[in-house]
Amino acid sequence: MIAKAALILEKDLRTELRAKDILTAMAYFSLLVLIIFNFAIDLREVSVDAVAPGILWVSFAFAGVLGLNRTFVREQERNAIEGLMLCPVDRSAIYLGKFIGNVLFMLIVEALTVPLFILLFNLSAVGFGLVPALMLGTIGFASIGTLFAALAVNTRTREVMLPVLLFPVLVPIVIAAVKATGFAIGTISPDLAIPWLNLMIVFDLVFVVVSYLIFGYVLEE
Repeated sequence: MIAKAALILEKDLRTELRAKDILTAMAYFSLLVLIIFNFAIDLREVSVDAVAPGILWVSFAFAGVLGLNRTFVREQERNAIEGLMLCPVDRSAIYLGKFIGNVLFMLIVEALTVPLFILLFNLSAVGFGLVPALMLGTIGFASIGTLFAALAVNTRTREVMLPVLLFPVLVPIVIAAVKATGFAIGTISPDLAIPWLNLMIVFDLVFVVVSYLIFGYVLEE
């Protein structure tokens, strides 16, 4: 299972290294959202620490949807997805490979975005608590997003259908990620952040397992 998932992941990474279309679009969009918010909000009148976590995750969420929309597009355009389905392996291996790939792509974009985020919003201190907030939030986002990307890829309006299906389900993980990020930049205390981190852990475990188990049925449909 792990070996087959690694092959799927390697294929996606090789394709992206050649084309660089997913990472470029995601990074560009994420940085653009930050710049727009920076000019739209008067930092002299608004508490930056209060709004910064939400702005950061808005940029991640919209950039992530751009990447998720491309998760199965290459296979769908070349009918390669039928070949994947005919392979004598558990179809959940396809989910694992795609899921890990989406997590890696999002983490790369986040690593590029966070330094600009700190610079634009003039944040004096960002703690190490930002790392678990980003990791747990990204895993939860990608776990559901990969499943819904497979569900929406064969629809005519997949670019519209995916966010319509995805964002209502993502509300708990995004809210928890915003709160946990607030702890990293010092807007809430550790006592208030721990329940949100625990919620993210439970959310990630539940949706990774559920998505893994039902992915085969979704792919067939």
